[in-house]
Amino acid sequence: MNCEEAEVLLHALIDGELDAGHARDVESQVAGCPRCAAALKDYREMSKVIAEADVRYKAPLELRRRIETALPQPRAVPNRRAVLRGFAMGSAVSALAATGLVAIVLRNDDMERIQSEVVSAHLRSLQAGHLTDVISTDQHTVKPWFNGKLDVSPPVIDLTAQGFTLIGGRLDYVDARAIGAVVYRRRQHVINLFVAQTASTERRAAGIETVQGFNIRHWSDRGLNYWAVSDLAKDELAEFGDKFESAMKGGTAG
Repeated sequence: MNCEEAEVLLHALIDGELDAGHARDVESQVAGCPRCAAALKDYREMSKVIAEADVRYKAPLELRRRIETALPQPRAVPNRRAVLRGFAMGSAVSALAATGLVAIVLRNDDMERIQSEVVSAHLRSLQAGHLTDVISTDQHTVKPWFNGKLDVSPPVIDLTAQGFTLIGGRLDYVDARAIGAVVYRRRQHVINLFVAQTASTERRAAGIETVQGFNIRHWSDRGLNYWAVSDLAKDELAEFGDKFESAMKGGTAG
C-alpha cells in the first residue's frame, strides 16, 4: 500500500468502516510512513474538535410552523360530483392510452421513481460499513469482484489522475433488482456510480437533475444505464461523467 491508497482509506479507518484485513494494511502503512501518520493524527483531531463543538442547529419555531402549513392537509371524503369527475378522468386516460400518450406519462413517472431509489441507495451507502463490499483503488481488483454476481458487470475506470479516486464497489438494489455500484471520492465527497443493464442500445445524452438535495447525472450507452449520484456541485459531477465517458470511448475501462 502506498500513501495515495492509504489517504483514501484513512477516513474509513477512523469511522470503523474497514474490515480487519484492510485496517491492518492501513495501520501498517501509517506505522512506517510519517506523512500518513501525520495525516491520520490531523483527521482524528479534526473529528474530535467537531464532535466536541456540538455544532447542531435548531430550526426556529416560525420555520416549523411554515413547514407544517405547507404540508398537504388531510383529504376530505369525496362527494358524488368528485367521484363522477374521477370516472370521467379515467375515461380520458383510457382514450389517451389508445393513442400511446399515456405510455410517455408512465415512463416519466418510472424515471422519477428510479431516481428517488438511487438517491435512497446513495444515502444507505453513507452509513458506516455500507459504502463498499470490495475496497480497492485498483480497477483490476474491483472489476473482477463483480463477475458472477450480476448479469453484466459494470465498467470500472481509474480516474485518480483526473481527480476522482476509485475506492471500491458493492452490490446494491434499485428497481427491485441487483445492480453494481462503483464508488469514487472527490475530496470528502462520495460519488456512487450505479450501473444497470437496459434493453435499448441507443445512447442517451447526459442530463443532471437534483433530487432530495443530491445531484444525479444520468446517461445511457452501449446497453447500460448510468446514474452518478453525489452532493458534489453540478459542474464537478458533470466533469466526472465527462471524464468517465471519455475513458470509455478510449477503451481504458476495466
